[in-house]
Amino acid sequence: MVSSAVLGGGIAERAWVLNAQVAHGYRRMDPAAHLAALARTAGAEGAGVGMMTAADVRGFAHGADEGAEALVTAGLGVTGWAASPARGYSGPPPAGTINIIGCVPVPLSDAALVNAVATVTEAKVQALLDAGHDCSGTPTDAVCVAAPVPGAGRETQAFAGPRSVWGARLARAVHRAVLTAALPPALPRSRSGV
Repeated sequence: MVSSAVLGGGIAERAWVLNAQVAHGYRRMDPAAHLAALARTAGAEGAGVGMMTAADVRGFAHGADEGAEALVTAGLGVTGWAASPARGYSGPPPAGTINIIGCVPVPLSDAALVNAVATVTEAKVQALLDAGHDCSGTPTDAVCVAAPVPGAGRETQAFAGPRSVWGARLARAVHRAVLTAALPPALPRSRSGV
């Protein structure tokens, strides 16, 4: 897996992913330890990835495309552009998190895993724009992409950009899930035709 999460971030073999719901205004200063304790309580064993959000995790959205899948929780209370002229926040970040868990059924090289994070992020931004949000995300978004460990006769994919076979599938799965999570149910689903 590759992840930007507070617990299990980076590139490593991981056994599980936890997307934990926390209260608005979460103030604990030990989020990795807190997530590890929640995972143990849930019965998770070994190393894993832990993300957190104030969004209702029961309201996740799912997207799939030819074997690639994405699960998304979206709290869109505070949105913004990545290159905002603001210097940052002086205090705890405001509420608002889009957590994305993507997976593909083929092994990815380390470079392809990193490329997959970029692909997931591009698809997220496209979906947010398609949903009418004037933003690239929220201040605390997290991503995790999971793929099988190389070996066992499976060819490791060297690419996961949006024009590679598996990157394109992952992008479409993420786009569908983010769009579903970001749009009120009665609105049209996409301006980009995806």
